[in-house]
Amino acid sequence: MHRESLVIVTPALSPANNGNWQTAQRWARMLQPAYRVDVTDRWSAGDQALMIALHARRSAASVEAWRATHPGRPLLLVLTGTDLYRDIEIDAASQRSLWLADALVVLNELGAQRLPEALRGKAHVVLQSCSARQPARRTMRHLRALMVGHLRDEKDPRTYWRAAHRLAARTDIRLDHIGDALDPVLGEEALALAARQPCFRWLGGQPHDKVRRHIQTAHVLVHASRMEGGAHVVIEAIQSRTPVLASRIDGNLGLLGSGYEGVFEPGDDAQLAALLARARDDPDMLPRLAAQLALRASLFAPEAERAALHQLVGSLMARRSTGQTP
Repeated sequence: MHRESLVIVTPALSPANNGNWQTAQRWARMLQPAYRVDVTDRWSAGDQALMIALHARRSAASVEAWRATHPGRPLLLVLTGTDLYRDIEIDAASQRSLWLADALVVLNELGAQRLPEALRGKAHVVLQSCSARQPARRTMRHLRALMVGHLRDEKDPRTYWRAAHRLAARTDIRLDHIGDALDPVLGEEALALAARQPCFRWLGGQPHDKVRRHIQTAHVLVHASRMEGGAHVVIEAIQSRTPVLASRIDGNLGLLGSGYEGVFEPGDDAQLAALLARARDDPDMLPRLAAQLALRASLFAPEAERAALHQLVGSLMARRSTGQTP
């Protein structure tokens, strides 16, 4: 039986090992039983029936080329954190991508609020997913905190590091950081902190399965980002029953829930340090956070993401086949 072909455009392929690539790879797997799927970092020609483009700014050239070549074929644009919370306000190419797309995907429940009001009707929430894992055995001798994120400004690693400095006297609180040094200056800072503070470790980049094992063994995941579309590492923590301490930004609250207690103001290292100390000292804190997240875990099950994705792609394809404007 003939299957329609789709193309997924992602600005980063496997060597980058970042969120865009992980999303593209996962969506390709989810869609392949029903469609033939190509994944590329740039589209200039092809006879696919539908395009999924990740990143309004970095995939803008592919979006333009698709619309010029296939004016009647559907285009689905997935908005990242830098799209929603920076680029669409200041970048003309990003803004044009929004208007050229037939449908917009946001990856957290609050994301559509950042769109121009005239475009919110095109927005669809598709929450990312991962497999559930049981928490591994965790030591009682100390608290193990973990931050996962490549070293770049948007992830705000310095807030985590300043909190580590504040907790230097607490030998019962250990802080790990996983991520490649995309910014060499931040890499040097991470090395310097690890050299002078025994309770802090920078573990560099790690294979994905090893990262998941670290999340399972951590007592708490810290996510300090300034901007996020819907961080997959937060979802991995939820699906591993690992409590989360996160910056109070829409990209985090749109995953954790607006009433989630484990949040701190962006950039507030004193508040983060106090939360980490409380997580060690108050035996009720982490179980309470874990219980709050357990109520949301089903939202991030692979079958939920697969169903939402197929429903959206299927509806766009059906409108195309009946000659309707998507």
